[in-house]
Amino acid sequence: MALRFEILGRFNRARAAQLTLPHFVCQTPLFMPVGTQGTIKGLTADQLEEIGCQIILGNTYHLALRPTSELIDELGGLHKFMNWPRALLTDSGGFQMVSLLHLADITEKGVTFQSPVDGKPMLLTPEESIQIQNKIGADIIMALDDVVKTTITGPRIEEAMHRTLRWIDRCIAAHKRPHDQNLFGIVQGGLDPVLRDICVRGLVDRNLPGYAIGGLAGGEDKDSFWRVVAQCTATLPEDKPRYVMGVGYPLDIVVCSALGADMYDCVYPTRTARFGTAIVPEGVLKLKHKAMAEDTRPIDPTCACMVCKNYTRAYIHSLVTKDAMGSQLLSFHNLYYMMQLSRNLHSSIVQGKFPEFVCNFLQKMFPKGDIPEWVCNAMEVAEIDISSCCAPFRYIQATKVQSNLNEDEIQAV
Repeated sequence: MALRFEILGRFNRARAAQLTLPHFVCQTPLFMPVGTQGTIKGLTADQLEEIGCQIILGNTYHLALRPTSELIDELGGLHKFMNWPRALLTDSGGFQMVSLLHLADITEKGVTFQSPVDGKPMLLTPEESIQIQNKIGADIIMALDDVVKTTITGPRIEEAMHRTLRWIDRCIAAHKRPHDQNLFGIVQGGLDPVLRDICVRGLVDRNLPGYAIGGLAGGEDKDSFWRVVAQCTATLPEDKPRYVMGVGYPLDIVVCSALGADMYDCVYPTRTARFGTAIVPEGVLKLKHKAMAEDTRPIDPTCACMVCKNYTRAYIHSLVTKDAMGSQLLSFHNLYYMMQLSRNLHSSIVQGKFPEFVCNFLQKMFPKGDIPEWVCNAMEVAEIDISSCCAPFRYIQATKVQSNLNEDEIQAV
């Protein structure tokens, strides 16, 4: 396998590690921005390096459609094609077919969907997904799994979990570049602990380079979300990376890291930027709000990014949703925030200061101590004492923060 994972520090379940991949040596916990078609919208590769991005996620389905995996292969792989020297991860392509198109059918053979070009049925098999990803050439490639939303119940969940295990064997057999690309399996099983356990154990038996926890961040309640993460991280191997798919809210990343997860990805930081929203320690700041029109402060006075050093809220307010520069500046800031969060998680664990970091993070987001009950429950399992930042007897379910700023301007996510 083309991966080395060395744990450099831990605090109970939380761990900080060095993840050595063919194109880059990464520090975990880490967040991966989503670059759908070989680009993070509005940012150059140099800017992504400048903010400390370690891995970019590419979408297999979109890249296979255009410019096509054949062309990418001919031109030397996706790293060369997009001029990105660091690590890349590609998904299997299956999720886009489920989420973007009218799903025709999922059978044992693969995922049948309607072609976005002419509407004709097309079939993606585990073998084809791996062949496409082999051509694209990412450091980490994902197995094709049977994806079911966590809000669905009944026998379909069990069927999808068992099919995911059968498909992983077909993915392994089809993988022609195991010495320079790492195939990760994906744990499925919905919100059912028994099914999740069967899937985890089945995947671990295959001795893969790394493991993802899939099927979350799809509308399930937060209490169910963290319990699935906690269950899976407790059973997955200590010496392999653990990737929680689709997670991008800072609060979720802090909680999952406390529970022993290492890697995350989401469109959230860049997508929310395009709607005029900045991520700040208190939650989010809505730059479209009229209160920003004459505000001469930076987005976040504590942030060292190029945007916060050079531009005011008023300037960005005048651009957002009207000029591409607005979403570019906010995307830069939001991804800088996520990379800084990753660095802070890593260093606080290595230095043995993780509980202090968590408390400080929660105090900024919930200054009145009204930390959601699900967060308190998760931290109890992670053995992180957050009593100093909780208001006594004031746990609430909602994740909205009441802060000293206007509620229209800022809210926690």
